[in-house]
Amino acid sequence: MTAMFSLAGKVALVTGASRGIGRAIAREMAAAGASVLVSDIDIHGCGQVAQELRAGGAQAWALPCDVVDAAQLQALADATLERAGRIDILVCNAGVAPHAGPLVTASDADYMLTMEVNLRSNLRLCNMVIPQMAARRDGVVIIMSSIAGVRGNKAIGLYGLSKAANAQLARNLAVEWGPDNIRVNAISPGVIDTEFARPIAGDAERAAKRIALTPLRRFGTAREIAGVALFLASEAGQFVTGQNLVVDGGTTIGDGS
Repeated sequence: MTAMFSLAGKVALVTGASRGIGRAIAREMAAAGASVLVSDIDIHGCGQVAQELRAGGAQAWALPCDVVDAAQLQALADATLERAGRIDILVCNAGVAPHAGPLVTASDADYMLTMEVNLRSNLRLCNMVIPQMAARRDGVVIIMSSIAGVRGNKAIGLYGLSKAANAQLARNLAVEWGPDNIRVNAISPGVIDTEFARPIAGDAERAAKRIALTPLRRFGTAREIAGVALFLASEAGQFVTGQNLVVDGGTTIGDGS
């Protein structure tokens, strides 16, 4: 691996890391030399991923957390600092999509859960973690958005609303903390072949329609999103901040033909 993509000596905290994109990011950052704090509401899953990373020679810890709970988020940040000494890379990846259908059918409970997990927890955790980065004048934050947040969506509009806000959160934090050498970016995946995307990828008719609208004619993989995260976290991406990188095989740039 070229030194530009090395994370040797870095400490990464990844939320939503027990499966899918979060797990892939944890794996690739560990492979690049980072010590990784694996966090998720799934206690068993956290432990499995951390054990897998340690078996591969990385330094890794499992830190379960329900991101809706502000006290647990603070405990997560504190425990990371206690175990690893600092946080160089924060990946806000935890997310939910409890509602499908038009916005008019979304309940208040759907709205609150979506915004608490997908947006408010990210803002809280960033506010807890970034100041210690700024004190050292070195840090990277990656916030997971979605192509559902860059265009209208009949199926998951509430989820898209929260993800659009995440892209703005990345821009705002980049402006606020840039003078302290903190870089903040968002990633907007298209359909990625994970359990989270099973409603689309697992439905032959829906999958065929989406693939036909994607110039690369396939779904993405979690590892491909992890590669973008690695770029943003490493020296290779050190002049990139406030961006929302769309990684969708071209879905959003096609004309439908």
